[in-house]
Amino acid sequence: MRQHPHAPSVLFATALAIWFLYAGFAAAQPTGSAISVPVGMNGSDLLRMSQEGKNNEVALLAPEILRKNPQDIDGYIGFAWSLNALKEYQKALNVAQAGYAKSKDPRLAQAMGEALYNLGENAQALSYFQEYLSKFPEGGKAAVTFYLCGELYIRMGKYNHADIAFSSALQYNSSNARWWTRLGWVREKTSRYLLALKAYEQAVSLNPSLQDAQSGKTRMLAKIQG
Repeated sequence: MRQHPHAPSVLFATALAIWFLYAGFAAAQPTGSAISVPVGMNGSDLLRMSQEGKNNEVALLAPEILRKNPQDIDGYIGFAWSLNALKEYQKALNVAQAGYAKSKDPRLAQAMGEALYNLGENAQALSYFQEYLSKFPEGGKAAVTFYLCGELYIRMGKYNHADIAFSSALQYNSSNARWWTRLGWVREKTSRYLLALKAYEQAVSLNPSLQDAQSGKTRMLAKIQG
């Protein structure tokens, strides 16, 4: 039997059409239908996973867990914190607000503050951060919250307040070279050059390649010696 000269191209075109049809069908299916939540998993698991840095997993599982139990406050907290870590700030704010409407948990206030900080809503962010720190001054988010308060105070031109906030953050995480650099910068802005130098030197000792710290140290040495 003689094969038609165009048979291969016809078969290829048919296969391609079937593939596109299948792909289009698959894409049209609700993504939530593919999510399988492990039996017994709840908000406390999401919160733990968020604290462990498993943010993509939390973002995938949280909507279904919260759909099953809309009162699971730990679920809202873990979900909002993970969305902030993923830089999905508006989504994080929406989730945290939804949880906060059910329970005024200060951890949700922290999540709202972090989202609002990144969305440029300074006064609101600061208010929520203060709410969190008043209840959880030793909490797991205390260090980063104090640091973000420092950045907010810089935006507001309150450099002495920023000094206090950065210093507090460093009490919890003294190995963060960038935070030491920011502390040096606010001290430099208030003409406390020797204290600024010490902060810059600490930053350089932690990270010798940090250019902002190196430049700050050089400036302070020139001020003090000049």
